[in-house]
Amino acid sequence: MANLDKYREYHRLDDDEEDSMPAGEDDMLVHVPEGLKDSWHHITNLDNFFTRIYHFHQKNGFSCMMLSEFFELVQFLFVVIFTTFLFTCVDYDVLFANTYVNHTNVVSVERNKVTLPDAIFPRDQCRQRIQENGWIIFLLVMAAIFWLYRLVKVICNMLSYWEIRTFYNKALKIPTVELCNFTWQEVQQRLISIQREHQMCVHKKELTELDIYHRILRFKNYMVAMVNKSLLPIRFHLPGWGEVIFLTQGLKYNFELILFWGPGSLFQNKWNLHPKYKRAGNRLELAQHLSRTICLIGLANLLLCPLILVWQILYAFFSYAEIIKREPGSLGARRWSLFGRLYLRHFNELEHELQMRLNRGYKPASKYMNSFISPLLTVAAKNIAFFSGSILAVLITLTVYDEDVLTVQHILTAITILGIVITISRTFIPDEHMVWNPEQLLQCVLAHIHYMPDHWKGNANASETRNELAELFQYKAVFILEELLSPVITPLILIFCLRHKSLEIIDFFRNFSVEVVGVGDICSFAQMDVRKHGHPQWFSEGQTEASVYQQAENGKTELSLMHFAITNPQWQPPQESSVFIGHLKEKVQQDATNAPSAQLILSEAPLAASLLSNASSAAPDDLLSSVLVHPILTASGLPTRDRYFMQPSSTANVAASILASFSNSQLSSRTKSHTGHPNRCPENVPYRTDHSIIDDRWTGPKSLFSYDPSASMSPSDSRHHCASHSNLLSEYANTEMSLHAIYMHEKHQQQSQLPQAVGMWQTASAVREHHMQSGSSLSPDQPPESLPGPSQLPLGGWAESEEEQTQSARKSSIPR
Repeated sequence: MANLDKYREYHRLDDDEEDSMPAGEDDMLVHVPEGLKDSWHHITNLDNFFTRIYHFHQKNGFSCMMLSEFFELVQFLFVVIFTTFLFTCVDYDVLFANTYVNHTNVVSVERNKVTLPDAIFPRDQCRQRIQENGWIIFLLVMAAIFWLYRLVKVICNMLSYWEIRTFYNKALKIPTVELCNFTWQEVQQRLISIQREHQMCVHKKELTELDIYHRILRFKNYMVAMVNKSLLPIRFHLPGWGEVIFLTQGLKYNFELILFWGPGSLFQNKWNLHPKYKRAGNRLELAQHLSRTICLIGLANLLLCPLILVWQILYAFFSYAEIIKREPGSLGARRWSLFGRLYLRHFNELEHELQMRLNRGYKPASKYMNSFISPLLTVAAKNIAFFSGSILAVLITLTVYDEDVLTVQHILTAITILGIVITISRTFIPDEHMVWNPEQLLQCVLAHIHYMPDHWKGNANASETRNELAELFQYKAVFILEELLSPVITPLILIFCLRHKSLEIIDFFRNFSVEVVGVGDICSFAQMDVRKHGHPQWFSEGQTEASVYQQAENGKTELSLMHFAITNPQWQPPQESSVFIGHLKEKVQQDATNAPSAQLILSEAPLAASLLSNASSAAPDDLLSSVLVHPILTASGLPTRDRYFMQPSSTANVAASILASFSNSQLSSRTKSHTGHPNRCPENVPYRTDHSIIDDRWTGPKSLFSYDPSASMSPSDSRHHCASHSNLLSEYANTEMSLHAIYMHEKHQQQSQLPQAVGMWQTASAVREHHMQSGSSLSPDQPPESLPGPSQLPLGGWAESEEEQTQSARKSSIPR
């Protein structure tokens, strides 16, 4: 934040392919009826258009989307009607047997059996009870207004998505029944091809993958950048508790409402920042205006707090009550928090790409978090489970012997509570058959989530590291509690915290917004330009001109660039990005020469998977397991299959060796796939390797990698085969990105520790000079005993390797 006083003006990025923008166009799809019927030309709001195309693909077509929205309306109506019925139409005195019910009007000692109609008021009495309660009438009116608004929105969505369905069928040539067999990359390539024919965007003759991502993720990239620069007020210090992070769906909705699309927001439409926010002259007045807007929206949240709170409680009760009764341990399960999804998200990463990546990291993250078990808590949980189980066993036995036991008051309640207590207690008892290695588990988590603070390295056993990961990977019970408290806390955050950051927000949007021709105003971080936002310690040294204020934290610019390039192999990066990718590839090739071959590393895959408690046998998981465990195996001195010891290798070198073996996955050599033909797969597979890593052991002799598009098969079989092929390639693309994340983090750690290494070398030189001055016979090339050197190599170093080779040579020379 050293350059806060040096504000640079908002600027525009020109394009060589700029055309004039026709004036007077409406925010809708414009059709040309004569000669080009059913064509799509000059779509003004391409943000909405591309977003709907993406959602149409991800939500499996028109029928699934409309059915989901229909049941959302029915669900809301059911919650309102059923809740009103429970509050006004049920006679709880009869239901709980507090009032005597006599069906025969004959005095009897025995109670009559209560039926369900007995506990429900008549219709007229129920209607009267509703009319006499003003609060219920008010809530019903508000619910009716909201339901009608949702109904109108569903009708509008139905019309717009029918248009998208027609576009898929006629323009993209993708039938609805085959939609699930097409990946998003295939749909995207067809969109790019359609641009050449129909000119959906009149500003550019051709669209790129990055243009489409920018339009779909315009506001999301701003949110990711603001979280990365710690601009949003989501971290708070509670006395006696410490630092906490609070970000809920309601708070996030208000952030987006204030900044992007609400009344008084910074954007004048979906794709352009208001011109007054692009100038630095009136920043103070704009900050005051934004502060007033935030205050008004905060007060509106405060007024609506009771309504929102009631809805949150009811929705949570109807959603989770049955799950908690059936599986009480589900509250102890974890989920990626909303803050974690923004913190871990790359720039230009679509929702399904993020979700797939976090899903892969769920199991290793759960194993890591479960490795922190309190011995005291474990002992207490075992005893609580024992006592509760004993009582429950007796109650169940009595119930089996005589079912009349169930008629005893509160006996079912006791059985239910005891079952919940036992289930919760078992969650605190660790698995006795698992081998925990926190450092390697944390590395495995990093391979999938791609980001972690520097101080986590080497501190995987620390409770501080666990607590910080818990902020990203929270308990489901914590998530539910935060959402319930959100209606109360959100207005306070808006009024007392966000309002005071108005000037910083105004400066952020001016300094980090650029206008790209054919796209509009976007966050400059989303361009993934290492020259403007790179970090010198993340392979951008000598290439970046960014100040501390302009640098993205945690290497997000560099990692986002690599992720986008690997996910979209046909994308042609700009010159600066190409230079960075080429430089990284050169570093990988250099480090690969200091590591064993990929075949030798992968030969240890079964042992590596066992050490990481990885039950999966998939080839991508074997790759990651081998990379993470190989340095431990070599340092431990365990012999390999050829009975020779190997030189200890760092994780970075091992990852580089695997990456270098992906000869055909080099970003510059990936060719375009035949997306114009729905029944053909890419002919050039990007993951065939020089060292035959993907051999018959994993893929089989007739694997997808040997797919012949010219082979005779039916169109449907070919389409399904191509879909399976694309899924497998996607798995290996994710694995390649995981290897890059491991490699880049390891090299970043080495570069960060370089000043410390220089200081240690200077200390060693001073000790050596001291020995020479004191007349010691210490050789200049020999390090002092107090310093680490080659003589202190662990078992498995070069000395043992040479000795093993000498003994083998002697044995082979003995005549038999």
